[in-house]
Amino acid sequence: MSRPPTFAPPPGTRAHPLPTARGSFAVLDTSPAGEIRGTALLAPGYTGSKEDFIALLEPLAAAGYRTVAVDGRGQYESEGPADQVAYAQAELARDLVAQAQALATPVHLVGHSLGGQIARAAVLIDPRPSPFASLTLMSSGPAQVTVEQQQKIKLLGDALAVMDMAQVWEAMRAMDPPAEGDDDSDMRRRWLLHNPAQLIATGSQLTLEPDRTDELAAVSLPKHIVSGERDDTWPVPLLDATAQRLGARRTVIQGAEHSPNTDRPAETAAALAAFWDGLRG
Repeated sequence: MSRPPTFAPPPGTRAHPLPTARGSFAVLDTSPAGEIRGTALLAPGYTGSKEDFIALLEPLAAAGYRTVAVDGRGQYESEGPADQVAYAQAELARDLVAQAQALATPVHLVGHSLGGQIARAAVLIDPRPSPFASLTLMSSGPAQVTVEQQQKIKLLGDALAVMDMAQVWEAMRAMDPPAEGDDDSDMRRRWLLHNPAQLIATGSQLTLEPDRTDELAAVSLPKHIVSGERDDTWPVPLLDATAQRLGARRTVIQGAEHSPNTDRPAETAAALAAFWDGLRG
């Protein structure tokens, strides 16, 4: 589970609903004080939320980029139905397309983990005209997660089938208690607002996702693969190979693991901005 350093957005960030053709989605929206060099749309991972990108907002704004971090349907502050069919990957991908279109400018799309696989599916829809200026997959592999992660996802899915969200939270905390003195209230609130149907459906996707790298390679869009130097969800050598197959820029954030956006936010923001700056040139 991603653990943002804070749930308090930085000064100058607007928390608001983004209206789209597919409904409204909760976002954190940060613009630079001066010239806007580009706009980024950030999609979080499994069990995560827009708050996972909070530490990137200020440095990306300082680099000149408007950054819009979004809760997908059924995630945290974006409502969603109780029907798992509503969270099919194709539906979530169409949501991302609609969010990008609502921003009314080609966006640099960034997806973390599960968000990366949904972002890939959004690009593969190939909407015309494309609302995307580039694609960054952050700690997001080409197909299903490791066997160990598949087992964890199955355990969570089984628990969600027979327990409510509060009971599952208590069970998770019993197995992995927070450090002494840590305030878990924001994490608990986020968990309780997630729609369990979303967690079950997207968890299943992570265990079954096929490799669509060749399809993505055929899309003429600048691509970037970012990860930490260690990753327990997709092996780093697999991410290296995926970047080669895509002809994508590759960045490894030293000292980071599966969530470089929270582990090393300054370095991650610098890598994103450098990629986007290069496209301007």
